[in-house]
Amino acid sequence: MRAILLAGTVGLLVSLFGTPLYIRFLVHRGYGQFIRDDGPTSHHTKRGTPTMGGAVLILATVLGYLVAHLATLNPVSASAVLVLGLMLGLGAVGFVDDFTKISKQRSLGLRSGPKLLGQAGVAIVFALLALQFPDANGFTPASTAVSFTRDTVVDFFQVGSVVGSVLFVVWALLMVAGTSNGVNLTDGLDGLATGATAFVAGAYLLIGLWQSNQSCGVTGFTARCYETRDPRDLAVVAAALLGACIGFLWWNASPAKIFMGDTGSLALGGALAGLAITTRTELLLVVLGGLFAIITLSVIIQVGSFKLTRRRVFRMAPLQHHFELVGWAEVTIVTRFWIVASLFVGLGLGIFYSEWLVGNDL
Repeated sequence: MRAILLAGTVGLLVSLFGTPLYIRFLVHRGYGQFIRDDGPTSHHTKRGTPTMGGAVLILATVLGYLVAHLATLNPVSASAVLVLGLMLGLGAVGFVDDFTKISKQRSLGLRSGPKLLGQAGVAIVFALLALQFPDANGFTPASTAVSFTRDTVVDFFQVGSVVGSVLFVVWALLMVAGTSNGVNLTDGLDGLATGATAFVAGAYLLIGLWQSNQSCGVTGFTARCYETRDPRDLAVVAAALLGACIGFLWWNASPAKIFMGDTGSLALGGALAGLAITTRTELLLVVLGGLFAIITLSVIIQVGSFKLTRRRVFRMAPLQHHFELVGWAEVTIVTRFWIVASLFVGLGLGIFYSEWLVGNDL
C-alpha cells in the first residue's frame, strides 16, 4: 500500500508543479495549438494555447512508479513495465503528430496512414512481449483468452498456438487502437479527457488491489481467484496515472492553460488498454470507459450516416461538439460528461465485484 500512495503522490506533485514550468518552456518556443477551421467557432480563442502537455503526464506517471519502487525497494514487474512502455510508445507517436502540426503551422498533423502504422507497431510489440515472462505460477502479463471480469472460455489458442498468437496480437491491436483513438476523440474540450481518464485510472487502482488480495498466489487456486501476474504492481501504475491526471487537470481545466495534445491522449488511451489487457478485464474496459465508447460511436454514426444518406445525425461529431452547437456552455458539457464517466465507472466496478461475489456464493 505504501508504494501505491507514493506513486499517486509523486505523480500528482510532478504533474502539478512540473506543468507550469513546461508551459513556460512551450510559450518561450512558441509551441501553440492550431485550431480546426471547421470546428466550433468558440474554439478560435484557444489558438496559441501551449500543447503537447501529455509529455508531463507521461513523465509524472513514470516517475511516480519508479520513485515508489526506489523508496520501497520492490522490484519492478514485467506487467507494469509493459504498460508503461505502451504508454511511452503511443505518446511518442502522438508527439510526432503534435510536432508536425506545430512545425508545419497547421491543425492537421500526421496523415492517418502513418499515424495508424505507428500505433500498430507499438501495439504489436506490446502484444508479443505480453505473452512472455511467465512467473512462478506460469502466468504471463497477458492471456490469449478474451476477458471480461476475468478470462472467459473463448481462448485464441483453441485454434492452435501459432494462429492463436496471431489472433491475440490482432485483438490487442484493436484494443489499443480503439482505446487510444477513443481518448483522442474525447480530448476536444478543456479537461474532458483528463478527468474521464482519472475516473477510469481510479477504477483500475481498485481492481488491481482487489485482484492482489484475491490472487491465486495468495488465496490458493480456488475457483474464483484471479490469475493475473502482477495485480499489485498494476495498481501502482494506476495510482501514478491517477495522480498525474489530477495534477495536470489543475492546469488543463477550463480555461485551459495547456492542452495534452495527441502526445497525451494516445498515451493515456494506451495506458488504459494496457491495464485492461494485463488485469484480464478487456471487455470490462468498454463499460469503465463508457464515455469514450459513446463519443467514438458518435463519430462512427456520423460518418456512416453521411456516407449512406448524405445526412448528419449530429450537428457536429464528436458528440461534445454537437452539444456546443446546441448551445451548452463548455464547462456544462465537461461537468455533465464527467458525471456520465463516473456513472460508467461505478457500473463497471459493480459488475466486477458482483461477478466475484455471486461466484463465491455458488
